[in-house]
Amino acid sequence: MVADRVFWYRRILAMAVIALSMAFLCTKLINERQDDVVLTGNSGTLIYPCGFPVGIYLETEGVLVIGTDTITGVDGLNYEPAYDLIREGDYIVALNGETVGAKAQLSFLIKKYGNKDIDLTIRRDGEFKDVTVKPVKVGNGSYKLGIWVKDDSQGIGTMTYLCNDGSFGALGHGISDVDTKKLLSSNEGLLYGAKIWGITKAKSGIAGSLCGSINYEEDNIIGEIKKNSSIGIYGVIPSKNTVEGLVEEYNLKPYEICGKYDVKIGKATILACVTGSVKEYDVEITELKVNSEGNKGIVLKVTDEELLTETGGIVQGMSGSPILQNGKLVGAVTHVFLRDSSLGYGIFIENMLKR
Repeated sequence: MVADRVFWYRRILAMAVIALSMAFLCTKLINERQDDVVLTGNSGTLIYPCGFPVGIYLETEGVLVIGTDTITGVDGLNYEPAYDLIREGDYIVALNGETVGAKAQLSFLIKKYGNKDIDLTIRRDGEFKDVTVKPVKVGNGSYKLGIWVKDDSQGIGTMTYLCNDGSFGALGHGISDVDTKKLLSSNEGLLYGAKIWGITKAKSGIAGSLCGSINYEEDNIIGEIKKNSSIGIYGVIPSKNTVEGLVEEYNLKPYEICGKYDVKIGKATILACVTGSVKEYDVEITELKVNSEGNKGIVLKVTDEELLTETGGIVQGMSGSPILQNGKLVGAVTHVFLRDSSLGYGIFIENMLKR
């Protein structure tokens, strides 16, 4: 009997130890899961949800090809010199060994070397490739390669967060070319101050937009864009005075960050500038996809009557508007549902900060 008691005491003790170990492990995993939110700034950096408009000028690496075409030569025949050599989405980065950074420069070099075969260096899906294209002489005596290209990208978006060390994130999605739908490849760009002066309201099946202006003068530059990724654009505002000026101008307040597992279905708000000043508008978080690593983990519905009256819901230019819940920064608006502009997607701030 004594031996049996000892046996069972030992079993109960072993089970208790295992239970305590499992509890400790679960606590550790939960803490690690929440600690996985990594702020991009230095230790002690404060994070300010923003919601104000910014002008974005993104410098592409090379010249983006948006298509190829047939050319009628001076002899009256049709040619397609770029066929099967250059594709939509390629970047032309060099011509005959000379670095290419703008459409005007590419045109100049084609004119300069057009009477001979031209060697192009292109970047396709992150890899470099050399191709040789034979230019076609056209009626006015110039030469063409049968490609459509475009220059750098610019537009208006919304600043999501700003840190007191000057680092920032905006948009909650990347900047893609409107023709190729591919993420623009870029090393750098500039961030400008911007003003909203009007709204094109959203309708069923038609995306609305914020209408604004950007002053591209040097004294209106507020920051530098360092990265264009699928979950946002990132960079730094190097001037401490500019950071402090923005904090004061927009009355920015520091917020805690909320991990994705702590976001709740229910009431929330967004910060947006649609009438000239940043305001807080009511929304409802209707669905959460916590396993999403992209920018569509949150589904939200605009419930604020003022915002619905002004914009019809979520419109282009509002991407990056911070989502707040229970006094914490939980995410940013990223996309609108075309079938119902009161509905949209958002990215978890946890995902955005990992970048």
